[in-house]
Amino acid sequence: MASDMDSVLRREDIERLPSQDVLPFPPTPSASRAGRTMQESSYESRVRPRRLPDDAPNILIVLIDDAGPGLPDTFGGEVRTDTLSKVLSQGIGFNRFHTTAMCSPTRASLLTGRNHHRIGNGQIAELANDWDGYAGEIPKSSALGAEVLKQYGYATAAWGKWHNTPGIETTATGPFHNWPSEIGFEYFYGFLAGEASQYEPNLVRNTTSVLPPKTPEEGYHLSEDLADDAISWLHRHQASEPDKPFFMYWATGCLHAPHHVTREWADKYGGKFDDGWDAYRERVFTRAKEKGWIPADAQLTPRDPQMPAWDDIPEEQRPFQRRLMEVAAGFAEHADVQAGRVIDEIERLGLAENTIVFYIWGDNGSSGEGQNGTISELLAQNGIPTTIEMHINALEEMGGLDLLGTSKIDNQYHAGWGWAGSTPYSGMKLLASDLGGTRNPLAVRWPAKIAPDATPRTQFHHCNDLVPTIYELVGITPPRVVNGIPQDPIDGTSFAYAFDDPEAPGRLITQYFEIMGSRAVYHDGWMASATGPRLPWVPGLPPGIKDWTPDHDQWRLYHLDEDWSQANDLAAEMPEKVEQMKEMFAIEAARNSVFPIGGGLWIPVFHPELRISTPYREWNFGPDITRIPELCAPALGNRANLVTIEAELPEKASGVLYALGSSSGGLTAYLDEGHLCYEYNLFIIMRTKLRSEQRLPAGAATITISTEYVEVKPGGPLRIAMSVDGEELASGVVPISAPLLFTANDCLDIGVCYGGRVSLDYYDRAPFPFNGTIKNVNVRYTS
Repeated sequence: MASDMDSVLRREDIERLPSQDVLPFPPTPSASRAGRTMQESSYESRVRPRRLPDDAPNILIVLIDDAGPGLPDTFGGEVRTDTLSKVLSQGIGFNRFHTTAMCSPTRASLLTGRNHHRIGNGQIAELANDWDGYAGEIPKSSALGAEVLKQYGYATAAWGKWHNTPGIETTATGPFHNWPSEIGFEYFYGFLAGEASQYEPNLVRNTTSVLPPKTPEEGYHLSEDLADDAISWLHRHQASEPDKPFFMYWATGCLHAPHHVTREWADKYGGKFDDGWDAYRERVFTRAKEKGWIPADAQLTPRDPQMPAWDDIPEEQRPFQRRLMEVAAGFAEHADVQAGRVIDEIERLGLAENTIVFYIWGDNGSSGEGQNGTISELLAQNGIPTTIEMHINALEEMGGLDLLGTSKIDNQYHAGWGWAGSTPYSGMKLLASDLGGTRNPLAVRWPAKIAPDATPRTQFHHCNDLVPTIYELVGITPPRVVNGIPQDPIDGTSFAYAFDDPEAPGRLITQYFEIMGSRAVYHDGWMASATGPRLPWVPGLPPGIKDWTPDHDQWRLYHLDEDWSQANDLAAEMPEKVEQMKEMFAIEAARNSVFPIGGGLWIPVFHPELRISTPYREWNFGPDITRIPELCAPALGNRANLVTIEAELPEKASGVLYALGSSSGGLTAYLDEGHLCYEYNLFIIMRTKLRSEQRLPAGAATITISTEYVEVKPGGPLRIAMSVDGEELASGVVPISAPLLFTANDCLDIGVCYGGRVSLDYYDRAPFPFNGTIKNVNVRYTS
C-alpha cells in the first residue's frame, strides 16, 4: 500500500478552500425565474456548489481508552497489536503526542481543538460542577470539528465511548442538544457514559436507547458490535452518498475497566506476566529502544515508594494479580483486532488510498484506578476500603479465577500493571504532572500523501492539535461563527508540517496540563510539574486532603529536550526557572478557566453529596419504564426512600420488580416463586439479602420497601424493610452503603433487569421479567 514518492504530502500543495467565516453556508438560490404564469417563467434546476475539492480525504480516528505506550508490541510492549503496527508501518508515528490525563477532558479537547478547561471539561462529565472550567458541557462557541466538516460536506459518524454529554441529560427523553448526533455527528452508536460493561452495555443509537443485539450467552461483545455497526454504516454510506468523503470517529471503551473479554483471548497471555510489573518494565524499556521508539539515552524512571514492588505481593495473591493482567492484555488485543476490521473494510471497499487514519493509543496513560487489583472497579471511586483477600474470597465463592473477564465480574488490574503499561514514564492516568499520564502514541497513515517512514516524529504535540491538523489537510479556515454562535479561537497547533519532515522544528511552544490538582506546563522544551494531592495507586483519600492548597505543592523541573522521560529533576539547581514556569502556568490557567486549581476535586473529594443528580424528590414509574441511567434515577442506594409498588400478582409470582445498577454493584427487589426478595449488592464484595418466609398470595398487592440510614454519613449503614399491604415481612441492615454510585453506565429498570444482573440468584433467568402486572411504582425520598 506504499505510495509513490511523487504523491508525498507537500504542505504548499494543499489547496486552501475559500474562507467561510460563517457556517452554515447560505442557501443556494433558485436558478429559475418565476413569472406571473409558467409561460412567462423560466425553469432551471439549481446546482448546489460543492464546498470540498474532489480529492478531499476520508478521515478515520481510532481512539483506544486508558492505554499507555508500554502495552503494544508495536512499541516494545507485550500486547499483540497487529492493526496499530500495520498503520504505523504504512505511515508515520508521533512519540511525543499528549493527552490531558483523563477521559472526558481529552475527548473534548481532541474533538474541538480547544483546551479542556476552556470548554468546561476539567473533570469527567459525571463529576462536573458549577465553575466554568468544570461545568461538563462543551459550549456552542467551540464547535466540534465534526460539525464544521459536516457543514463543508462530509458524512460524519461516531461509535463507542462518548463521555462528553452532561450526565443529567442522558435519559431517553434528553434533552438532546449535547448528544453527539446533535453537535456534529450525523450518526452515533455507542454509550454516553465513561465506561460500560462489554457484555451488557446501556447503548444509544442517535437519540434512541437500544438494547444490545445479542446476549452474552449468544456471544455479544461491545467492541465487536461497534466494529460491526461501523462496517454496516460504511456500506450504507457507499450505497447512498459515495461521492461524499466521510469522517469516522471510532472510540472503543477498551482498555477502560471493566476488563471484559472471553477466556480464549485472555488465555493467549497465560504465563506471560508471571514475573510481575517491575520485570515487565525492564523488558519493555529495552525493546522500545531497540525499536527506535524512544531514544537510546532515555532513562527508565523508578517506581514510586508508595507503589508495591512485585516482590511485595504475597505468593498466594500472585495468581490473581497475574490473571488480571492476562485478561487486560487479551481485552486490548481484541479491541485492536476490531479496529482492524474497520480498516480492512475501508481497504476492501477501495477507499484506503485516500483515507487518513489517525490511530491514537490511549486517551490518557494506563489506569491505576484498580489500585490493589479489584473484582469491582467502582469500589475505589466510592472510597470503600477492602483487602485483596476479600476480593479473592468473593471470587472463589463465585467460581474462581476463570470468572475474571466475564459478565459476573467488573475486574481491573493492579495499579502496578498500569505503571508498567506507561513504561518508561513515571505516573499514569489522572497524573497530568507526569508523562505516564499524558504521553500516548499516535500513528498516522494516508497512502495517497504520506510515504511510510519509520523515523518517529518527536515534535511535542497535544490532542487539541488534531482538529487544526485536519482543517489544514482539508484546506478549511476555522470559521468565526457556527450556527449563529461566535467561535472561540482554536488553541491547537497543526502538526501536518511534520508529516514529510521528521526533523522539522516543533511548532507547539506552550501547553498546560491539569487534572484534579495534578498539573504541569510545557514551554519550549522544558516542563514544570506539580504532582498534586493524590496518587492514583494509593487507596483512600490522603491525610489532610480537606486542607490541601496548591500553594504548598512542590514543583519539579525537567529539560525534556534532553531528558526524555522526566528522570532528572532540575528544580533545586534552577529555582529561577521553576518560578518562571510556575508563572507561565498561572497565566495559562487564567486564560483557560483552570481556576480554582484542583476544582475537579470538589465533587469526588469534598462534596460527593453534590454530585449530578435528578432535582426531583418523588417519581411515579409505569411498568414500561426501563434504562434510566443511574445518574438520572432515584438514589435508592444512598438516600432514605420509600418505594411503593401497586401490582397484581399471579400464583407463585416471579420476576424483577425493579433493579438499579448491575452485576458489579446495585440493588434489586424481585419475587421468586411467590417469595418477596431484596438484595443490596455492594460491589460483589458484600451482599445483603432479604427474603420473606411466606409466599405472597395471588391478587392485588401493595408492596413497600423502605430504606433508612442507621447512621447518616457517606457510606453509612442502611435499614431495609419489606412490607406487603402494611405488614412487614422482612427487614435487615446493609452494613456499608455506596456513597457515590453503583455504576457509571447502568440503569434503573422497572419490571425487568436489562443490564448487568444485580443478583446472582436470578443470573441464569435474566432479564427475569415480572410475570404479573405492575400498575405503578412510586418512589419518594423520606428525608
